[in-house]
Amino acid sequence: MIPVNQAVSEFLSGERIAVTGVSRSPKDHGANVVFRRLRDRGYTVFAVNPNAETVEGTPAYPDLRSIEGGVDGVVIGTSPERADRTVRECVDLGIQRIWMHRGPGPGSVSPTATEYGRQHGLTVIAGGCPCMFGRTADTGHKVMRLVGLGHMAHQA
Repeated sequence: MIPVNQAVSEFLSGERIAVTGVSRSPKDHGANVVFRRLRDRGYTVFAVNPNAETVEGTPAYPDLRSIEGGVDGVVIGTSPERADRTVRECVDLGIQRIWMHRGPGPGSVSPTATEYGRQHGLTVIAGGCPCMFGRTADTGHKVMRLVGLGHMAHQA
C-alpha cells in the first residue's frame, strides 16, 4: 500500500478516466458530479452505465471492456455491491487505479472489493472524492476534505 496522497496524485495524473454509475437522471447524483467535474477540467471521461445509451450528453458504455483504448483509472460511483464486480473487471483488464467514491453518505466503498483489488496489486482509494483534490477541487469539496467527510483511508 502507498500513502493516500501519493495514490491521489497518481490517479489524477491519468487522462482517461471511467466513472461507473453515471445516471440518466443526474440531479446531484455523486457519479454525475464527478463525471462532469473531470470532463470540465480537461480529462477524457467515459460514463459506464449498462442501462443507458447516453448520459450527460455523451455515449454510455455497458462495461469497462467496451471502452476502446482502455482507461487509466476508474471512479466507482455505484453501490458497494456492484463495486465488487467492477474491481474484478479492472483486474481482468489490467486497470491499476481505482477510486471508490464516498461523500457524506455510505458511498461506493466495498471492503471486499478493496481487499480483492489490493491483493491483485491495484491501487484502491477507498473513500473520498476526486473533486477534493488537485485541479478537480472546488471550495466545497476542499472543506469536506478538511473536516473529514468522505471517510478516506490513509493508505491506498
